[in-house]
Amino acid sequence: MSIQWNGVMPAVFTWLKESKSGALEIDLDITQKQAADILKTQGKGGSRMSGLVGSGTLGENSYLSNKQRLSLLKSLSEVAKEYNVPLISGAAAETKEELAKIVEGLAKVGVDTVMVMPPKTKTVPSEKEMYEYYALSEATAKDVGVTIMPYNNPDAAGYHALSTNLLTRLSVLPNVTALKISTIDVSIIETLMLENKDLKVLAGVDTVTVYAGLAGASGGITGVGTIFPKASVTMQEYVVNGEWAEANKISQALNSLSYLDAQPLLMEYLKLAMGIHQNDIAGGLRTFGKKLTQQQIDDVNARYILAKERLEVLDLIS
Repeated sequence: MSIQWNGVMPAVFTWLKESKSGALEIDLDITQKQAADILKTQGKGGSRMSGLVGSGTLGENSYLSNKQRLSLLKSLSEVAKEYNVPLISGAAAETKEELAKIVEGLAKVGVDTVMVMPPKTKTVPSEKEMYEYYALSEATAKDVGVTIMPYNNPDAAGYHALSTNLLTRLSVLPNVTALKISTIDVSIIETLMLENKDLKVLAGVDTVTVYAGLAGASGGITGVGTIFPKASVTMQEYVVNGEWAEANKISQALNSLSYLDAQPLLMEYLKLAMGIHQNDIAGGLRTFGKKLTQQQIDDVNARYILAKERLEVLDLIS
C-alpha cells in the first residue's frame, strides 16, 4: 500500500466487555464497529480519516498480552482494508532484536506501518545504539513488507527523547515514510521541516494540531477525533487549505477535551468521554487501566458537554 501520510488518523479505543466469569475481555465486534463509524465520517469538505491506529496508548496497549494485541490488530486490519486506509500500530522493546521480532509479528496480522518507540531501557542509549535500534527495525520492516514511523514522545515520562539530529538521520532511511512527534513544542517539527521540506511529520497531541500544521506537519494522529471525527477531519481540511482562523475555531471548541490528551490518564479520560458520547458510560469505564474517581468522572463529563455544545454551534457533530 502506498501511503501519503496526509490527513488525520484516529487512535481507536479497545472496547471491553465482561465475560461469563466476570473478567474483562476485548469486544472485537464493538471495537470494529466504532472504528468503521469513525472512518466513514466525512468532514465538511468531504474528506475522511486517512489511516487507522490500533492498539496504541488509547487502545489499552500497555495492558494487553501479545496474543490479545495481535488478535485485536487482525480484526482492525479488516476494517482498514474495507476503507482502504493503512493500519498503524506501535512497538517498543528493550533490545533491537526483540523489536525486530515484534515488527515481524505485526506484519503477519495486517499492520502496514509500525510506530517505533524508543528502547524501553532504564539507562539512556547512546545516539549510536539508538540509531542501530531503529535501523534494524527498518531493515526488518523491508523484509516483511511494512514501513516504519519513528515515534518521538519527549514529554511523556519513561520515553527517551530522540534528538533532532537522530530524527533527521532516521527520516532518510528508505523504509521510514514518516515521523510521529508527540510534543507541545512544535518548534521541533519546524526545525525538522527546515532540514527536509519533503519530510512527512504527524503530530500526536490534539491541543497543538493547528500549530503543528502551521509548523509543517502533514497530519496527525488523534484521540479526540475518535469521539468527534467530523470536527477533527474538518479542522484538518482547514489546516491543509491554510484557513487558520477557521481551523482555530474548531481547535478552541475541542479544547476542553483536547486538554485530556496530554494528561497521564489520557486513555482512561478519553475512553470515558467516548462512552458518554455513545450513551455507554459503563462501557467507557471498562478498562484494564486505572479506575477513575467520581470527581474525575464528573470532570470528564463536564469537559465533554462543553466541547459538544461548542461543536454543535459549528455544526460539527456527526
